[in-house]
Amino acid sequence: MQDNLVKTVIRLNNVTYQYPQGESLHFADLEVPSGQHTLILGDSGSGKTTLLHILSGLLKPTTGMVDIDGQPLYELPARKLDEFRGQRIGLIFQEAHLVKSLTIKENMQIAQGFAGAKVDNTRINEVLALLNLDHKADSYPNKLSRGQMQRAAIARAVINKPAILVADEPTASLDDRNTESVLNLLLTQADQQGATLVIATHDKRVKNRITRAYEMATRPALSNK
Repeated sequence: MQDNLVKTVIRLNNVTYQYPQGESLHFADLEVPSGQHTLILGDSGSGKTTLLHILSGLLKPTTGMVDIDGQPLYELPARKLDEFRGQRIGLIFQEAHLVKSLTIKENMQIAQGFAGAKVDNTRINEVLALLNLDHKADSYPNKLSRGQMQRAAIARAVINKPAILVADEPTASLDDRNTESVLNLLLTQADQQGATLVIATHDKRVKNRITRAYEMATRPALSNK
């Protein structure tokens, strides 16, 4: 019976974050089942990016528990946390943040290395081919178009077959046509790689494609009382 249960890949419980010399946020609890793509919705400044950084192991919460794919994230020592992030969490930002001095293939290789894995060129070639980038494997980032850069960023994010893909405002500066293209790519790659997609956005266009949503509703942390 246990095998028939849907696995929870994200669990957030009683999480607060205190900005240095600023406000304190208390995030509503969250559970995301495997395969249930989810939006983090809220206006600019509501704390969406802070929450994504907490879920991604980039920003330790002041209090609370963050569990990713069965692992309490902040119980890991720093080096193990870095490896776990590389293995189980794929990060996609508005900008690609590729290493400019490395080819696209080399950028994929260092992503494997950060995860503590051996370089797997077969896997790299497979992912680049899926995203129609195999002919750009030996090109440097400055030789790619904007669309190719976006695909390269997605390739890097999925290279280690993560449990979750985390995207921060991926459509914020895009027109309707390119928004549709990026969403198609994200959803297709998440499904093909068996990953659960989490998108932080205030873009209402994205809401038409993903119905499951976590509304940002923060309140003063109880620990401040």
